[in-house]
This record gives sequence, structure tokens and C-alpha cells, in this order.
Amino acid sequence: MRHVQVERSDGIVTVTWSNPAKRNAIPASAWPELEATFREVAGRRDDRCVVVTGAGDDFSSGADVTGDGAGDPAGDAAEGRHPLQAMRSIAGAIEALHALPQPVVARVAGVCVGIGLNLALTCDLVVASDDAQFSEIFVRRGLSIDGGGSWSLPRTVGLLRAKELALLGDIISAAEAERIGLVTRMVPRAELDTTVAELAGRLAAGPPLAMSMTKRLLDQSAQVTLAQALEAEAQAQTVNFATKDTAEAMRAFVERREPRFEGH
Repeated sequence: MRHVQVERSDGIVTVTWSNPAKRNAIPASAWPELEATFREVAGRRDDRCVVVTGAGDDFSSGADVTGDGAGDPAGDAAEGRHPLQAMRSIAGAIEALHALPQPVVARVAGVCVGIGLNLALTCDLVVASDDAQFSEIFVRRGLSIDGGGSWSLPRTVGLLRAKELALLGDIISAAEAERIGLVTRMVPRAELDTTVAELAGRLAAGPPLAMSMTKRLLDQSAQVTLAQALEAEAQAQTVNFATKDTAEAMRAFVERREPRFEGH
């Protein structure tokens, strides 16, 4: 693949996009690569946790709107592609990322703006270095919010704060992002890789089926009633009680040791 690299180690799959000349702006041709990668990872039992990040010093400066960038009318027309097709390509990648049953950690350093920010917000946890900068920068480019941001941003920080971020397009620091709940955790830049590796390792060692059902229950929480949530929880627990992982957890508790989960 041209823009996306995939590395695997000890149940952790790291997905990295690279466009260093443009601070990891994501070109249109990268979105199908990302979608294909996420859909392939979803079906792999050995992939227990996913880390997504940009290469080098930046997460992403947003969509690359030059060259083959989505949203560049001249580029789209030259390739015989309607701009709506390009936007739907982005949607496919975002949906595939959101649908991953595995826990997903965004490793954020440097610039994280526009669709780069909304890509990070599609993940389950966002770990940022203290030098990271965030912005829903679309309004400064004469654009409305995209990349799933109209869905993920208010769910992350609340509707009023989401409107402030999206309508003003201000650039905020990592400290401010942590304060308002835009990121899960902020750490010194020198500790970013160690923190992400430790967190991903803990997630990869967890019970895959139980975590995937917990993830789905939480993702669906805003669309269901309490009664529906309780029923969904009951069904999930019924599945858990029939797994070898739950039996292993019970044995480990009695034997006063850490459980070893296998995903079945």
C-alpha cells in the first residue's frame, strides 16, 4: 500500500499513515487503503488491540486537498470522480474503523486537526503528547465539519462545547484537550510511545469477546432506552458465561493469579 503501513507484535496491530511532506495530511487514495486495512483487521482473531497513528512527529493535518486529495474539485474532475464519491470513500474508512470489535487507541503527537482529529475521535482511547495541538479547523477553510465529527464530537465533549470547537475552529493545546475530555490521557512527548505500548498491551491481554461486547454496548448507549440497554447487557453476559475466558477468569481469581485470555 502506498500510504498505510501495518505492523503486528504480540497481538497489537499498529496502523500508520505517512505523508511527512504535508504533516501527514491524508490523500484521497489513502482512504480505501485504510478501509481495507480496518476490515481485514476486524476478521483477524490474533489482532487483539489496534493502535492508529501518523508517522513521525504529527498525527494528521487533515485531508490532503491538493493533488489527489478528497474535496479538491479540480483533482476529482480530472480523475472523472464526483466529489461525493470521494467523501463516501472517507466515510467507508471511518465506518470500518468505528466497527472494529477490537479496542482502538489513537497515538497522537504534534498536529491533529480537521479530519485527523475526527479520525482520532473515532477510536476508543486517545493518548496525546503534551505538544499535540487540536482543531476542528474546517470553518477556517470555508467547510463544514466532516469525518464523522458531527457524530463523535458532541458525544465526546458535549453539544455546546462541540459547537464552540466546530464554529470557531480554534487551535487548542493538549492540556486543554485533556481538560475538556477531548483526549483520554496526556503525557510528555518522551513518554508517549511507552504509554501507548503499555496501554495497548493491557488491552491486548484482556478478554476479547467481553471487551468487544462492552465496546458495542457503550457505542450504542445513546440510541437505546434503559430497558433496551439492560436487555443487551443481559444477553452479553449470557454469552460471556458460556466462554472459556470467563471460566479462566474465575479460576484465576480463586488461584490468586492473573488470567490468561485466549478469545474463546
